[in-house]
Amino acid sequence: MNLINQIIQNGNGTALLFFPFLLALVTAFLAFPTIIFIAHAKQLVDVPDKRSVHSKTVPTLGGIGIFFAVAIVLTLCGAFLDAKLLMPVVGALIILFFLGVKDDILILSPKKKMLGQIIAALMVILITDIRITTFSGILGLEDLPYFISIGFTLFVFILIINAYNLIDGLDGLAGSVGLLVSMFYGFLFFNMQEMSLTVVSLALVGSLIAFLYFNFSKVRKIFMGDTGSMVVGFLLAFQSVAFISINQLNPMAQFHLNAPIIVLAILFFPLLDTLRIFYVRVVILKKHPFSPDKNHIHHHMLQLGLKHWQVTLVISIASTSVLISALLSQSFNVNLQLVIVIFAGLVMFSLPFFINYSVFKQRIKMNKFLKKLHLIN
Repeated sequence: MNLINQIIQNGNGTALLFFPFLLALVTAFLAFPTIIFIAHAKQLVDVPDKRSVHSKTVPTLGGIGIFFAVAIVLTLCGAFLDAKLLMPVVGALIILFFLGVKDDILILSPKKKMLGQIIAALMVILITDIRITTFSGILGLEDLPYFISIGFTLFVFILIINAYNLIDGLDGLAGSVGLLVSMFYGFLFFNMQEMSLTVVSLALVGSLIAFLYFNFSKVRKIFMGDTGSMVVGFLLAFQSVAFISINQLNPMAQFHLNAPIIVLAILFFPLLDTLRIFYVRVVILKKHPFSPDKNHIHHHMLQLGLKHWQVTLVISIASTSVLISALLSQSFNVNLQLVIVIFAGLVMFSLPFFINYSVFKQRIKMNKFLKKLHLIN
């Protein structure tokens, strides 16, 4: 057992968990101004086009600050925690970091990015042996053979990384979703006494709080870019798979039977948006699934008249509500839980559009009524 686990189990070290959070927060806060200055000096900025939701050039290298903060925390804490778990994660992040930086500066082909993601994910899966071993009875499916388990876990990694990348199109959205998801996982890992994974969550939370400060800034704004979306997406995927794996291997765990449902609830928004956007692009528009457009859920919410921060707030509230529905239905059969989570998610993310439609209808009725009054007068 590692030193920090011993201290915390003795009831004396909970305050130590503030160290990785504060270290990531301070490191990122110190790094971002320098990154922004260099990006403007070297013209490493995003130039607005017809798809952009901003009107000024903005640096796209925010992922460097996020990576730097997380890597420092995991490297320092690795000496006191589970180095066999954390060091492969750092190695995978380094691979994704260099791919992301190259893509942000020179543009990288989707095939090369996908290959890098596969190598990074496989490295962590094979070295740590953190993988999805069973479907937990979902749709009647149980244990997975070893190689199928590896393949399916790899698919989950790639899905989550790219799903997260797809929602990075609005000020604060990707950062807020990553922050919220990591806070959920950090709380769950802490309750499970998984301190190494708790530190991963806290490091990401600290770096994303600093990123959001600058992402929302009007003077020193920065985007996370592909570097950030791949680094953060990978860490969200790692936390998701680790949460499922640990619970599935422990018959006494609180989420032994429904860990995949909890993960689905936590990541419902990026997964829903990915499924929806692929359907729209491939089936309806007959386009490449990764071709850029403005058909994302957050784009449609902007069209309702919501501001960037309002869209982010609505999505955060909806995501929290879906997780609550999953937690409240834990005592039900796993397939019924799946139905409840999907239903709750579809309702919560459709609600803004239904409300807007109702308001629109009421305005039409009111206009007709006023016109009648005018005619009578």
